[in-house]
Parts: sequence; C-alpha cells; structure tokens
Amino acid sequence: MRTPPSPGADRGAGGLLARARARLSHRGAGGLLARVRARLSRGAASVTRAAAARRAVKLALAAAAAPWLLLAVLAALTPLPPALQAAEEPAVSTVILDRHGAVLRELRAGDGARARWLPLDEAGDRIQRALLAAEDRRFARHPGVDPLAIARALGQLAAERRVVSGASTITQQLARALVPRPRTLRGKLGEMALALRIEASLSKREILEQYLNRVAFGPGLRGVEAASRFYFDKPTADLSLAEAAALASMPRGPALYDPRRGTGPLERRRNRVLDRMLAAGLAGEGEVARARAEPIALAPKGSGLGAPHLVRAVLGGALGDGGPGGPDAARDALGHGRASAITLTIDRGLQREIEVLAQRTVRALADRDVSAAAVVVLENATGDVLAYVGSHDIEDAAGLGHNDGVLALRQPGSALKPFVYELAMEQLGFTAATALPDVELSFPTEDGSYAPRNYDGRFHGPVRLRDALASSYNVPAVWTAAALGPDRVVARLRELGLRSLDREPSRYGVAIALGDGEVRLLDLANAYATLARGGLYLPVRAVRAAAGAPRAAGAPAEPPAPASPSAPRGARVLDPARARVIVDILADDKARIASFGEGSALDLPFPVAAKTGTSKGYRDNVAVGFTPDVTVAVWVGNFDGAPMGGVSGITGAGPLFRDAMLAAARLRPPRPFEPPDPELLAEVEVCALSGMRPVEACPHRRRELLPRDEAAALVSCDMHEVVRIDRRNGLRAGACPAGVVEERSFERYGAELAAWARAAGRPLAPEELSPLCGALPGDPAGPPRGGARVRVAYPPDGARFVLDPSVNSLQAIRLRADVPPGVGRARLVLDGRAIELGPPYTFDWPLAAGAHRLRVEADGVAPSEEIVFSVE
Repeated sequence: MRTPPSPGADRGAGGLLARARARLSHRGAGGLLARVRARLSRGAASVTRAAAARRAVKLALAAAAAPWLLLAVLAALTPLPPALQAAEEPAVSTVILDRHGAVLRELRAGDGARARWLPLDEAGDRIQRALLAAEDRRFARHPGVDPLAIARALGQLAAERRVVSGASTITQQLARALVPRPRTLRGKLGEMALALRIEASLSKREILEQYLNRVAFGPGLRGVEAASRFYFDKPTADLSLAEAAALASMPRGPALYDPRRGTGPLERRRNRVLDRMLAAGLAGEGEVARARAEPIALAPKGSGLGAPHLVRAVLGGALGDGGPGGPDAARDALGHGRASAITLTIDRGLQREIEVLAQRTVRALADRDVSAAAVVVLENATGDVLAYVGSHDIEDAAGLGHNDGVLALRQPGSALKPFVYELAMEQLGFTAATALPDVELSFPTEDGSYAPRNYDGRFHGPVRLRDALASSYNVPAVWTAAALGPDRVVARLRELGLRSLDREPSRYGVAIALGDGEVRLLDLANAYATLARGGLYLPVRAVRAAAGAPRAAGAPAEPPAPASPSAPRGARVLDPARARVIVDILADDKARIASFGEGSALDLPFPVAAKTGTSKGYRDNVAVGFTPDVTVAVWVGNFDGAPMGGVSGITGAGPLFRDAMLAAARLRPPRPFEPPDPELLAEVEVCALSGMRPVEACPHRRRELLPRDEAAALVSCDMHEVVRIDRRNGLRAGACPAGVVEERSFERYGAELAAWARAAGRPLAPEELSPLCGALPGDPAGPPRGGARVRVAYPPDGARFVLDPSVNSLQAIRLRADVPPGVGRARLVLDGRAIELGPPYTFDWPLAAGAHRLRVEADGVAPSEEIVFSVE
C-alpha cells in the first residue's frame, strides 16, 4: 500500500509541481475557459437582444392588430340597423306624378326630408362613377374601413397640423347616416364597427344603393334622386357628367354646397371631383373638359311643386273623386308611414302653362281691383282633371293665394242659365225659337218683390230663347225660372252635381237663374262637361292610381296601375236632343253679337260652346265653355269678396278663358261638334220675331234647330198681321177706294208686351179707321178681338211690402197694368174700388197696411186674374 505524501512534499517537488499546474491552469486552460465564457456571454447577450427584438415585433404586431381585432369583435356584436333589414320599409316621400309619369312634386317623408327610393340599376353609371371618385376610389377593395386612407389622413394631419382629408369610406358614411354618433374616438370606433358589419351583410352593390338613397345630398334632400329632381328637374339617370359630379360633391357638405345659396363653392368642388375622375380613369379627358365647361343650371324656382292646390284637395278628399285609386286610396297609401306614388290625371305641361296665364291675367287686371284667378280643365270623355290652378300664386299672401278658387263657393252669375233653359225645353215645351218676354217684370220674394234688370240696362221686348241665352239677357231667364218654379230648377242643378245649393229652393227664388247661390268652380265645370257629353253626368276624377304597398329595403316602388282605358259609364241627367240644342246656342257666335259684339273673348278659331257670368256687385267673374273634348272653367275675383272695378265675365274671366282654351287645344286638338242627330233634331224656318212658323206677313225669318216633335207641332206666327191702310193718313182703310189703299205688315203684341212695344216705337197697326172712308162690315177696328186679355203687371201675386216707421214722407208703390192695343181706357179694381186708367196704365198708390186684392178690367176684353198682396 502506497503511503500518502508527507506534508513536506508540498514544499518540495510536489509543491513546485502543484504551483506549476496552478499557474498553467490560470494562464492556460483557465484563460481559455474564461475567454470561452466571455464569448458565450457576449453571444447570450446577442441572443437576448434578438429575442427582445422579436418580442418587440410581436408586441407591435399585437398592438397593431388589437384595434382591428377589437373592431372585428365590435362588428360581430353590432346588430345590423333595422333600416337595412328586409322587413323594414324605408321612409320615402310620396311621389306625385302627372298622367304621363312626370314628377309634379314630392311630399316630404316623416323625417321632413324629400326622399325617393332609386334602385341602383336605374341610377345610371355617371353618378356612380362620380361618387366613387369623390368619396371612395378603393370602395371595391376594402372591407368597409380603408387602412390606407386612414394612414394617409394621419400623415397629412401630422405634416399639416390640420385635417386635410377624411378617411371615411362610403360604407362608413352610410353607417353614419343610419346611426348618427358623436365625433369622438368612441363614436368613430362604433361607426367603423358598423361599417364592417354592413360589409359582412350586404354586397357592394347593395351598399352603394343604400348610400345613394340614404345620405343627404342637400338640405332636406335625402337620396340622390330627390336631389336630382329638386335641383335639375330630371331623373338621376338623365344627369350629365357635370350634373352628376355636382351632386356627388354634396354629401361632403350638404349645406356648404347648396347651390341655392350660390353656385361658386359647388362649382369648385365639382371640378375637383371631375379631376379625380380623370386621375382614377373613371372619365376621359374630353368628357371631363366638356363637363368643366358646363355651367351649373338649376331648375326654375318651384320645380317639383306642381299643382299644390290639387294635391292638397286630393289628399284631403275634397274632390269627391269617384275614379279608381281616388282620394281614399291616396290617403291610405300615405297612412302609417307607407311609401306611395300617386298618379294624378293632370298634364304637367298644360298645368304649368295655365299657371303662367293666370299670373299674367291677375297682373293685367290689378288696376281693376282683381287679386286672384282660378282655372280648371276637364277631359269630357272621362271627367279627368287635366289642369287645376287653385290660385294664380299659392305664395301670394296679399292675394290670399293659399285659398283654392276651384273649390271655393262663389256665385256663378249667368253661367246657370243654360240649365234653366234646357229644363224649360224638357218640361215646358220651350224651344230655341220660343219668344220670351224681356220687359219690366216683378216677382214676389220672401222679402218683397224682385224686378230683374239686364246688364245693358235696356229691355228688348220679345226675344227668342236662342238670343236670350246667347246674349245673356236676365229678364227672360228669370221669367223662365218663375215658369218652372225654383223647386224644379234647384233639383235639376243638384242632379248636375251643384250640391252646394243645399238651402231650401224658396231661399234662392227665381233669382237662381242669375246665379243667386254659391257653387264650386269644379262642379260648374263638370255641369258644362255634362252638356258636352249630351247630358251624361260623370264624377270628376283627379287620381288615376295610388300605389302604397310595403316593400323590402332597396326594392323599387311598385308602379301605379294605369287607369282603365275605357270611359266610365255616366248617368243620364239631360235630354240628349235638348242638350244638343243648348250646345248649338252656346257655340253660336252670331247670336251673342248683340251683347258682346264681334271678336269677343269667346270667339275662338275653332268651335267652342261658352258662357260667362258676373255676380252681384262685380264680386265674381266666371267663364265656362267646352269643345267636344275638353271643358275649361275660369274664375276671376278676390278671395276676400271685395268687388272688382266694373270687371264683367267677358272682360275679366273671358280673356283668361280664351288663353286657357287655346292652351288646352294644343293638348287636345280641336274638332267640330258632331252634327245634330237627324232622327232627333230638325232645322226649320221660323219667324225672327215670334219664333213660330212664318206667315206671309213675317218680314224676317231665321233657321232654327228644333226637336222633331216640336218642329212638327210648330204653329203659325200670330205676332204679325197684314192691315189695309189708307195711304193718305196711315189709318185703317176700311171702305176706302182701292186706289188709296195699300197693305202693310205690322207687329201685334199681347198685354204683357204692349207697353214695351209702344215705348219702343214698334210698327203697330193703327187702331182708328180713316175718317175719309166708311167702315166695312166686320172690320176689326175698335175694341180688340176676342181672346185679348189685360193683366196686373205690378205688384206680383203674393208680394209683401213693409212700411218703414222711420220714414215721415209718403210711402207708395206704382200699380201697373198691361193692356193690349186697341183698348183706350182700363180700370184697376183695388179692394173693390175702381181706378180709371189711360196709357201708360199706371197709378201711384199710397201704401196702407193690410191684405189687398187687385185686378184689371177693360171694356170688350176679359178681366185679369185677381192678385193678392200685403202691406205690413
């Protein structure tokens, strides 16, 4: 066994060896190890730095991805707005269309904006290209939020220290329009999350369509179609590139770029959009150059606001429209926030032309105290309203332009006369040739008596019905109404649609023939259209169709169903033969020359049946007439009822009627009236004075249109006679020698017309025999032949007079008798007391309270009927 070294060995060789090893270890292997360790330490530090860099990159990526992950999470949690869900119906305006589909106006949606849904396929490509260039060139490539746009905006913000451009995509703008949020970081994140949610739910085409229809394109204008119609009066698809670029500029600042406040800012913005289109390859150089040179031309003021009175009347149900899709359907289409389109019967071109004509008329008559006018045009075959101007200017506050003169109750004056005469033809056997009295007459009323006067202040004696109507004489019309009775006249007018005449007929009395009752211009026009239809009554129709069915968001509105092409069936009100005679009279220019002269406003270059009317005190003018195809009715006056300055129907409403009829003729080319049916009517020769079959003594004759049964029963004239006259003194010849006798034609009148005939100097036969000759047996000279009668001309039977206690002077009335020629003296028998009379057969009698009886007597003739009157 080895003995371990002693302790002294360390100090000797062993120690020396140990020290050598130690040195070697320190200077050799140990140094190498240290160096290795140092190198390893340096490598570890490098590895640590790389790891740290990797960690930093990961953290940076995580930090960069976190907002997007957050947005993704938020987008997943964000519900799609109800407005974009298929079950939600978008709120849009009610589109009012004319009969051809042209937009008249848009009624604002529930949020107060004008809006109309436009399918993307119908928008045209110009507006789409312009919007992409203006708002979002990378729309097709981003997921709803554009990181590049955000980076660009942040870089510009850092460099310029101000907001140079936005980063909102089209989808974000749509999100902002659907769910408005505050302009904060939180609000912006919510907007971006909703944009991502929209992109995940809708296609790019659907998003663009929603944007086009939901974003504001101007103050109170939601959607591009509403803006296009309002600013340029055309569909979006018809916009020029310049107009499309102008509209595409507006969502950036709807109020800033509103062209109604000046087109300068909008034009500069439009040109920038055009430049962006060129840079993006969305338009060519030539196309952009032409668009930049195009001025911004806005539609005239009021575009899109057509027929305001008619729209209000339709939606309010004021027309009593009986057509398909009438006002009830229109109101239903508007109810409950439903989208709707209402197609009216009017023609936009005619409507606008007549609006201008009405304004011109009011300006021309302003110095005659005229402040308002109204016009309505009807299509006879259907009752459709072709034009409806309730006032010359709805914005004229001074002229009370918001009032509707088509529906206002006004007195029609003489415009009711044709219907009174037609009724008398039916029920009293009158014809166009019937001679009517136009002399001083009085009629009892509830307030006393009524004595009509003619417009010209004269009496015309016996006038044929044709002349009485064409010249609008008042007295014959009132006499005819008295013969019919107010009950029958008012009943007939109500059958014709004049239902505003709702008082007791006795309240109107015989003055109903002169328009002493209030009617609507619309109803008056339709009564004349009934005449034009040969007596068939149709209700007025202003609505052709109304569409209001719910639809899914983005789906096009259901087009209104077209009106039935067949004419509606009417109710027979007037006799067709008599109605045709009235039409012939109203179209007779020659017959009205006596009152209106040649070349009046009613003389047009084509056949027109027309009538004017003027109410009491010159408060209302009307002119109504028709061709075979259209009826035009005009009112001129003041809505407050103030009288005009002596303006009559022919001078006030007449010129506007003429202009409106000429305008309507351009829409419905005029044609002649159909010839009278020869099975119903015959043209016969009549005496111009009596309207009877002419005899040899009748010096003047006329051709007249009569119903065949009336023509066959026409009796010979009894208002002319041939009398043998002694040419030496002009008296009746009696038994004079043949050499001094000549036969002359004279007129002969009954008691009702005798006083007028004498005063007018009519050719009456002498009553006395020539003293140079003896009488012949049976000579008619002397008392009138049998059958002649006298009558009480005034007061009328049933008249009531009231004594005024405040009057101290004598209160009296003038009793008057009608006495036929040949009677020298007559007697008034008042309460049994005889009062002798001679020509002119009048007596001023002091009024005495009580009931009184009066008749007329004369020798050789039958006494008159006794009349009763009272004094209170």
